[in-house]
Amino acid sequence: MKEMRVSGFRVLLLLFSCFLWKSKGAIVPALIIFGDSIVDVGNNNNLLSIVKSNFPPYGRDFIDQRPTGRFCNGKLSVDFSAEYLGFSSYPPAFLSREARNENFSIGANFASASSGYYDATSVPFGAISLTRQLSYYRAYQNRVTSMLGRENARRLFSKGIHILSAGSSDFLQNYYINPLLNILNTPDQFSDILMRSYSEFIQNLYELGARRIGVISLPPMGCLPAAITLFGAGNKSCVERLNNDAFMFNTKLETTTQSLMNRHSGLKLVAFNVYQPFLDIITNPTDNGFFETKRACCGTGTIETSFLCNSLSPGTCVNATGYVFWDGFHPTEAVNELLAGQLLGQGISLIS
Repeated sequence: MKEMRVSGFRVLLLLFSCFLWKSKGAIVPALIIFGDSIVDVGNNNNLLSIVKSNFPPYGRDFIDQRPTGRFCNGKLSVDFSAEYLGFSSYPPAFLSREARNENFSIGANFASASSGYYDATSVPFGAISLTRQLSYYRAYQNRVTSMLGRENARRLFSKGIHILSAGSSDFLQNYYINPLLNILNTPDQFSDILMRSYSEFIQNLYELGARRIGVISLPPMGCLPAAITLFGAGNKSCVERLNNDAFMFNTKLETTTQSLMNRHSGLKLVAFNVYQPFLDIITNPTDNGFFETKRACCGTGTIETSFLCNSLSPGTCVNATGYVFWDGFHPTEAVNELLAGQLLGQGISLIS
């Protein structure tokens, strides 16, 4: 783990030496985030949703040991990314009390746990669909324009980095358990449906002035503890079928991303490969400072997430730093830190 973190630090030093002259503080003017629970910092707290994490033991290793709505014991990868980019605070959840004009000057977070590219994925969970997140972004743009003026706001939108994380909920919380979807569509066909939604979302962001966008790929879904429990047929190893679907989806994501870049002048669009770095951590845990890859820290470590991961969950680990997974679906802060370093290295073009 130390070696990987030192490598990430070297990338950081390189970035700062190259770009510090552009800014007295952060390298970019804003960080704007869309997507699902991997990047949700508390929007679901303010919804009539069954998918929340604003209670212990979530957040026990976060600032002041308080739960915020992050699906983690501590910081998310986007929190580390904000720090690496030079921000002294994190973009606020758009629906939170912290979402005031003065805080919006560094960006905003519109992500909602259990949302996906496929808008219907969010419905059973009361989450904010990507379509609705985009409408909130338009409202955010109006507020920023009123606050900063048209030209300064235009610069913030065009120079700011936009991050999108989606797809896992579409498969794990919809396609695999929805007989109508998986009878009518193969995983390949469903991925094509998601690609159309992805393309439309990027097109809409582009028309709204976004020019620097990073999209996070699917992780090795078959290695998530909850996926092993639900779809592993009693085996304790990664579910290869799910990993193959994720790999196939990611291949389409890279192809679609390149096509969108070719079609839109001035667009910098990066498909962040999370799959391989995450799989490397799972398959070589001791090399990265971990000892537990199959069982999550919270509760039994097999299925718990959201309200099933609570302060009364029996068996929750004392120290999560050696665990790859915090709950059945989400990585620990320690893994998020490693992945953030990987994303930083892959996203240099977004800040150059």
